[in-house]
Amino acid sequence: MKSKQGLDMLERVRGICRPLPEVEEIVDGFGHNVMKVRGKTFVMMGENEGVPSLSFKSTKEEQFLLLQQEGYVKTPYIGHHGWVSVDKSSVPDWDELAVLIKEAYLLAAPKRLVKQVIEGA
Repeated sequence: MKSKQGLDMLERVRGICRPLPEVEEIVDGFGHNVMKVRGKTFVMMGENEGVPSLSFKSTKEEQFLLLQQEGYVKTPYIGHHGWVSVDKSSVPDWDELAVLIKEAYLLAAPKRLVKQVIEGA
C-alpha cells in the first residue's frame, strides 16, 4: 500500500485486527497485505493504480446477503469460496466492516482462539 487512501485503509484494518489473538500480517508474493491467523488468511488488501482493495473471508450464505446490498462484490478468483470485496466505487462502512472482519477471523481461527475471542467479548 502506497497511496494515502491505501495506507489509511491498512491502518483501519490493523486497528480492527490488533485485539484479535495471534493475527499475523504479511506481504504476499503479489504485494498484498494479508492478515492471517495460524497460517489461514482472512483479509487481503491490495492496490491497483493507487486504488486500494479490501477482501475478506465469509460464509457463502453471508456472501449472498452482502452481494444483495450496495458496496460489496464477489472477490475475483476466490469468490466461489465465499470471499467478498469492498466495491472500489463505494465509501466503506467501517462499522460494518469491523464486524465482518472479526467474523472472517472467527471463520479462519482454530476453535481455541474462537472460544477465547467469544468469551472475551
